[in-house]
Amino acid sequence: MIDTHDITGLILAGGRGSRMGGVDKGLQNFRGLPLALHTLMRLQPQVGDVMINANRNLAAYESFGVPVWPDGLADYAGPLAGFLTGLERCEAPWLLTVPCDTPLFPPDLAARLAQAAMREGADIAMAAAPEADERDGTVRVRTQPVFCLLRVTLLESLVRFTQGGGRKIDRWTEQHACAVVPFDQPGDDPHAFYNANTLAELHALEGLGHR
Repeated sequence: MIDTHDITGLILAGGRGSRMGGVDKGLQNFRGLPLALHTLMRLQPQVGDVMINANRNLAAYESFGVPVWPDGLADYAGPLAGFLTGLERCEAPWLLTVPCDTPLFPPDLAARLAQAAMREGADIAMAAAPEADERDGTVRVRTQPVFCLLRVTLLESLVRFTQGGGRKIDRWTEQHACAVVPFDQPGDDPHAFYNANTLAELHALEGLGHR
């Protein structure tokens, strides 16, 4: 097993928030707290240390009491820029990434990803969850690539990939042994991986019940 203290959590809050009108998504209110703080409180019991990847309002994020690091890549290069920042700063053997806009993610996320990584001897463990197809409404289990448990030894690989212009998570993760972990078991919250891209979606998430 991977010990909890061998995993550092990274909250990805470095995006532009373009679909939310350009606001800083992680600082939007969710059940009385900033969204990223809610995410932090859900993540902390699952890992050793936690840090935040943010590119603006750094003082606001620092007030949460954990280290805050901006992207090393320019121009809001996407989640992989956050992965890269996290791997560069991580002092534990493993890094667990979670986005700031999915506040109901499973309380056993780290444990289940860690179990799969060990069982399969993988360098990456990625969550998957049921999602309705926008075209026909059918529900399929799809990977959730921003929910990744990564060996820190992947840093060199990610540096090469991003220096070559790579920006898509799947294109990078497919180069490595990756365990996919479906969160579709009895008792799993079907809303656990719902994310808020707009303020309307954020308000809808607030009404899904406390878990």
